[in-house]
Amino acid sequence: MKSTKSFCGGTACRERSGTTLERILDFVKTLLLPHVKPAGNYLDFTMGNGHDTLFLAQHTQSVVTAFDIQPQALASTQKRLEEHGVSNVRLILDSHHRFLEYVNDPIDAAVFNLGYLPNGDKSVTTLPQTTLQAVSLAVNNLCKGGLLVIVLYPGHPQGKLESELIEPFCISLNAKEYDVLKYDFINKSSPPYILAVLRK
Repeated sequence: MKSTKSFCGGTACRERSGTTLERILDFVKTLLLPHVKPAGNYLDFTMGNGHDTLFLAQHTQSVVTAFDIQPQALASTQKRLEEHGVSNVRLILDSHHRFLEYVNDPIDAAVFNLGYLPNGDKSVTTLPQTTLQAVSLAVNNLCKGGLLVIVLYPGHPQGKLESELIEPFCISLNAKEYDVLKYDFINKSSPPYILAVLRK
C-alpha cells in the first residue's frame, strides 16, 4: 500500500498553512531593524505621516533626521511622535536631495517611501530626478554595513518614472561594493515594491 503521508510533514505543514509573505511596509521594518543600533546615523528621506520616522526613533537613542517638503507632513509626524512620547527626531522641511546640507556623518540605515502623502494632496509627489539624486547621494554615503531601503510605487505615473530611473541605477551598482535586493509581488499589476541596498 502506498503511503499517503504529506510531503511537507503533516502537522508541521498544517501549522505553516496560515503564514503569509510579509507585506511591503512590514518587510521594510524587517530589513531595517537589524541595522538600527543605540548609536548611529538614521534618516527618513520621506517622512510622510511619520510611521518610518517613529519606527527608527523607537529603536535608537540617536537623533533620527527626517525630511519632507510639505508642512502637513511635518505637522502629522510631530503629532505622531508626541503621541508616542518620542523626541529624538529632527524634522526638516526641505527636499531629500539636499540632505547633505544637514547631515554629514556616514549613514547606518535610511528609508525612502516614495510617492505622495497618504491622505494628502496626491498631485504633490516625490520627483524622479531629485529622488535619483537623493538615492545616489545616500548610496555613496552609506557606511560599511549600512542599509538603504526604498519603496517604489510604479502604479501611478510619477512613480513609474521613478522606478524606471531608480531600479536601473541600483542594478548598476558594483556587486563587489554593494548587495541589492528586490522584493516584489510579481503576480500583481504594478504593485509597490522594495529595493534595498547594502554596502559591504
